[in-house]
Amino acid sequence: MVEMKPDINRRQFLAASASATLHAQSRRPNIIVILTDDHGSGDLSCYGSAEIRTPHIDSIARDGVLFTNWYANAAMCAPSRAGLMTGRHPIRAGVPSNGPHLPASQKTIATLLKPHGYKTAAIGKWHLGVADSHSPLDHGFDSFYGFHAGCVDFYSHRYYWGDPKTVNFHDLYRNRAEIFEDGQYLTERITAEAKQFIRQANAQPFFLYLAYNAPHYPMHAPQKYIDRFKHLPLERRIYAAMIAAVDDGIGEIRALLQDLQLTSNTLIVFAADNGATTEPRAGLNGQPATAGYNRGFRGFKFSLFDGGVHVPAVMAWPGRIPAGRTTSQIAAHYDLAPTLLAAAGLPEMPADHFDGISLWPAIAKGEVINRPPLHWQNGPQLAIRKGQWKLTLNGYEANGGPDSRKPKTGDDANFLANLEQDPGEKRNLRGEFPAVAEALEKELKIWLEAVQKSAPKTD
Repeated sequence: MVEMKPDINRRQFLAASASATLHAQSRRPNIIVILTDDHGSGDLSCYGSAEIRTPHIDSIARDGVLFTNWYANAAMCAPSRAGLMTGRHPIRAGVPSNGPHLPASQKTIATLLKPHGYKTAAIGKWHLGVADSHSPLDHGFDSFYGFHAGCVDFYSHRYYWGDPKTVNFHDLYRNRAEIFEDGQYLTERITAEAKQFIRQANAQPFFLYLAYNAPHYPMHAPQKYIDRFKHLPLERRIYAAMIAAVDDGIGEIRALLQDLQLTSNTLIVFAADNGATTEPRAGLNGQPATAGYNRGFRGFKFSLFDGGVHVPAVMAWPGRIPAGRTTSQIAAHYDLAPTLLAAAGLPEMPADHFDGISLWPAIAKGEVINRPPLHWQNGPQLAIRKGQWKLTLNGYEANGGPDSRKPKTGDDANFLANLEQDPGEKRNLRGEFPAVAEALEKELKIWLEAVQKSAPKTD
């Protein structure tokens, strides 16, 4: 047998490596969308937290762009996810509140990417349908690992609501098969599944929707994470530990991308689904939760004041998104779908398909986009943000007090704020700018009537 010379082997190796790198750079980008659950916008170090350090989430911001005006399209879990998944307002996506499933008629990011060669996976919390016929597999995903309901125990993976009238059931699945992994910490399992998908999918472009259920209640974390925060009060200590477990997982995923030489061709997005909660289920001893911090914004989860909907968002794609930027561009979850299609170089959808807009010119080139207003509806609450102005009708703060979910009355039932000057919505300017308030209220009610008429029929 003829022995091949070492220098020839080396040339072949370098040529193969160069070919692989060129292929990775020329194909459509891999896309990873990471979502946390009930995560206060002030509880990341890249947004100013000195108590909860999130170095790996921070690294996404450092390598790309951090948004200071990013919004969820709803102040609670399911409609927020529907807006993100479809690029539509939750009402027009058919999920106006927690409970309804995502109709089959609605196209998700996965549905739109699959025809262009993407392998797709949903890992973690779904919350867009609990029936087998409303699985992620019915919405464009090739594979699914996670749970269908709004929350589960992090170790037994059972859904429980703390209400004797609500049935307690096990809720952990791989694709359509129920699986049992009792005693394994779900945040770590979600990370492991994500890494396995990336290893298997890296030969073709992939879309990974990675929906961690932390730091949503129940408040569970292994001791090794809790021990990092001995200086914090117990409730915040556990909350911080849950976030630390997510951040470590993101670090593992970014390290894997680096090892597989996929970093330069992977667009990664991190955001939260809504603001931190004060629900007693997330607190101690049945008292309203106090652990989450919404960066001084007024209100919490369920509120249409900014504390409920103003969320963290960072995005990176080395070589395509300039590093180390902070932008005040107003953006929202439903902008992600058109933005990701644009980043992947895919054809635009018909003008009336999305309610969101593509942010790609702002992200890649720093262009200022004159965006349409953002609108919200949650029960009696309505809100609109248009430029610097935000009008909230019948708002409440959901701050844990006995009347905190009762709509405001009197002058505060119609609350106008200039968010550039008053991001905490502390001062009602309706009396000083009545024409602005009147115009926004009219525009908001016209929008609500139109979007309700265009809501899909349930299936």
